[in-house]
Amino acid sequence: MDFLPLFHNLRGRLVLVVGGGDIALRKARLLTDAGARLRVVAPDITPPLHELLEQHEGEGLLQGYQAAQLDGVQLVIAATDDETLNAQVSRDAQARNLPVNAVDAPEHCTVIFPAIVDRSPLMIAISSGGHAPVLARLTRARIETLFPHTWGRLAQLAQRFRDKVKAAFPGINQRRVFWEDAFQGDIAERVFAGRDAEAEQLLIARLQEQKGQSYRGEVYLVGAGPGDPDLLTFRALRLMQQADVVLHDRLVPDTIIDLCRRDADRIYVGKARANHAVPQEQINQLLVRLAKEGKRVLRLKGGDPFIFGRGGEEIEELAANGIPFQVVPGITAANGCSAYAGIPLTHRDHAQSVRFVTGHLKDGSTNLPWQELVVPGQTVVFYMGLVGLPVICEQLIQHGRAPTTPIALIQQGTTSSQMVLTGTLASMPALVEQTEIKPPTLLIVGEVVSLRDKLKWFDTPEQG
Repeated sequence: MDFLPLFHNLRGRLVLVVGGGDIALRKARLLTDAGARLRVVAPDITPPLHELLEQHEGEGLLQGYQAAQLDGVQLVIAATDDETLNAQVSRDAQARNLPVNAVDAPEHCTVIFPAIVDRSPLMIAISSGGHAPVLARLTRARIETLFPHTWGRLAQLAQRFRDKVKAAFPGINQRRVFWEDAFQGDIAERVFAGRDAEAEQLLIARLQEQKGQSYRGEVYLVGAGPGDPDLLTFRALRLMQQADVVLHDRLVPDTIIDLCRRDADRIYVGKARANHAVPQEQINQLLVRLAKEGKRVLRLKGGDPFIFGRGGEEIEELAANGIPFQVVPGITAANGCSAYAGIPLTHRDHAQSVRFVTGHLKDGSTNLPWQELVVPGQTVVFYMGLVGLPVICEQLIQHGRAPTTPIALIQQGTTSSQMVLTGTLASMPALVEQTEIKPPTLLIVGEVVSLRDKLKWFDTPEQG
């Protein structure tokens, strides 16, 4: 993060604008909209900027820039077409610890003017850190289409009732749930339709109905997919944004965790082979306890929670304790990794069925039904099979699979760090020893692996 987004209260505060042309005029208009008092310094000031200063009782100095003009100001804008002058203004401002913006020169800025979506009092700011302002403006244009101008009136309604809601619901979680329901239900629809008085009456009635009621917690069991945030479902993202607590696994990357609500508590409960940060039984009890405290709990799992994710064990405990829950499927690693590696799991010419198998059992062994895994016309996908790879290859060969059977090992599939190693059952153990492959990995065994050379599309390092 190059710049921390903040909103600056400039109402009644003095701002220095160095420059008197069109660029300065654009900045001055934004500043006066925010209630700032302007001091504009330039040898020449355009008539529109003069008019703006007169309308807002600003100060125009027809002279060159001098450091003394920084006296008493709260913000400095360098808006000339002279790069040397802009740099000097920036140095002088920073020497006084004043925030400064130099137009089109991010290296001289300590603050950035974002692209703004104004739904006052709701404000949305978009910034590229000064490096791609056109992209920021295009993003703003897209966001403008998502939020009607009536969103501002919805925020004003919340502003009028904030104290009453706070008095009715002393707990922050209860207030948050109340407002989320109000902003997404019939109250909001009345505001959008211009029927603000009806919206207020509904809000008052809802307050009376729910006042003093305790909020019942809930658990969201959500599949985060194999790693690429773009593969999340809409429902997963919505629940991630409203949960009060997030329990996440080792396989969920930071890029996905960062999409959760910023102020939600985050608890790491990751598990690696023979190294469980929190035992499964404790995770089950933690879900129950947090929900009974009235919290909305997000249980975020890599892949799909019902495919080698122990989701069934967790919701059994929730059901036994009467805790309401939702389950949101995710793209399991077999689907995501095979697709991004260009390996179809089924194909009319190569495989008419597919089987998902865990690479090690609950007791840590690889004692699998080998005879069933060598059936012709079948693709076999091994989850968590890296440690047991030599045994897997050996057993498949011993039970009748040809040593030349293609096999692929996929590391961190669907992400920019994806690495694919291809070989045969006979050659793969030696190939892995020559590389630095690390979990999470997935093994795909079958003739479909031979299609990768023709079908691969996701550009990542090639290893085999």
